[in-house]
Amino acid sequence: MLIETERLIIRDFKSDDANDLHEILSDDETMKNCEPAYNFEKTQKFLEEFCIAKQGAFAAALKDSGKVIGYILFNSWGDDIYEMGWIFNKKYWRQGYAYEACSELMAYGFREMNVHKVVAETIDAEKSVRLMEKLGMKREGIQRNQAKDRFGNWADLYFYGKLRSDNQKEALSQ
Repeated sequence: MLIETERLIIRDFKSDDANDLHEILSDDETMKNCEPAYNFEKTQKFLEEFCIAKQGAFAAALKDSGKVIGYILFNSWGDDIYEMGWIFNKKYWRQGYAYEACSELMAYGFREMNVHKVVAETIDAEKSVRLMEKLGMKREGIQRNQAKDRFGNWADLYFYGKLRSDNQKEALSQ
């Protein structure tokens, strides 16, 4: 798959993306709401076994340089329901890249893949929830103290979703 936005190319991962992906996954602050930061071996294994072999995620690469600055999970849950998640290089935070990439990938899923619903979950009640809402996702629930953060502390788990029909309504109103 290949999707172009104004500043990004969203594409399948390749083996030579290991260094760029490691720059993302090895950062403690970036991984704060996920799991402990990865060492290079874990990044390579994840890249090869999940991102490439299972095609479970896509790379968000800068159009001008090809540098991978984001990892976007877009994985089928079956019955035309997809889970979406994202992790972006912190050097590119607060510049609209995650929104640009995720909104285009979601629109592609609804338009080209006949996706019925896109779901996302997070323990990050601030940045990730804001992005989910900006993407037009609706809060579907909160499970209190449902998941542990990477330090072992209990955290609320926020569930969001967007239906294809929501996306079509948004397109008509613009």
